[in-house]
Amino acid sequence: MESSILIVGGAGYIGSHVNKLLSERGYKTVVFDNLSTGHRELVKWGRFFKGDLADRRRLDACFGKYKIDAVMHFGAFAYVGESISDPAKYYRNNVAGTLNLLNAMNKFGVGKFIFSSSCAVYGVPASVPIGENHPFSPISPYGRTKNMVEEILADYEAAYGIKRVNLRYFNAAGADPGGGTGEIHDPETHLIPLALDAAAGLRKDIKIFGTDYKTGDGTCVRDYVHVRDLAAAHESALRYLMKGGPGDSFNLGNGRGFSVREVIEAARKVTGRGIKVTLSKKRPGDPPVLIADSAKARRVLGWKPEYPGLNEIIGAAWRWHERKSGRRA
Repeated sequence: MESSILIVGGAGYIGSHVNKLLSERGYKTVVFDNLSTGHRELVKWGRFFKGDLADRRRLDACFGKYKIDAVMHFGAFAYVGESISDPAKYYRNNVAGTLNLLNAMNKFGVGKFIFSSSCAVYGVPASVPIGENHPFSPISPYGRTKNMVEEILADYEAAYGIKRVNLRYFNAAGADPGGGTGEIHDPETHLIPLALDAAAGLRKDIKIFGTDYKTGDGTCVRDYVHVRDLAAAHESALRYLMKGGPGDSFNLGNGRGFSVREVIEAARKVTGRGIKVTLSKKRPGDPPVLIADSAKARRVLGWKPEYPGLNEIIGAAWRWHERKSGRRA
């Protein structure tokens, strides 16, 4: 039986980009997804197995059907605000569901795990840029679930030998430069696609949540990393584990921050469209500044972003936006 990489949540935004890149580079893939937030039409590569992390029998059936060499896990819920209003949903899926996945791996002798973690584990940073040794202090249930799973993975590695790499993303953005996949969320909460919707006339405005943060222009500052670069980091992490690398954690970002206002202005320039802005109150769980120190990923994994520019990121997202809407926006 041919070996495959299992991509849990591979019908979603980042998972579908990883599936495409791995397939292009010669890996066999299996996507495990319940399609609650993912999209079957984005599973254009490899094989598809419908299942839910809460269903241990489906997990066992998947691991029994395919020979799995390694698992990449993108199957978490990821809305910070929703995690605050409904934490039970997040602890059930993100923590208990991941335990089911890890137990299936242990049962079937699969020993390599790449975890889609988040800069949300750090909370409000004491200093920026943020290195991997920055203390954990998550300020939302979503961030706490990522923190908990990282702790669980360390224990599972020590006890059961499941080697793990935690990839702590900053702000994933953009779309596949080749147009094969992109960002589809319902509801959409990410700044760049919301700005592009406003530019295309699909929404009346873009809201800025808070204008009195201690930043250059009063709006939140984030480190945007192209989703294709994130996908490449997962392949680098896979090669690292296959060569026998020890369990470790890596930040993934460009090392440069852009404010909400700067992103909206860049979207205006890229699209050549007007974007109406409406000011709104701050949201809970939004740190003022999040910027990555990704030197460790560059040094250990040999990872280097190929699409670091904000205009490149927004441009790729705009091309996907046009294609998705079926018309020139």
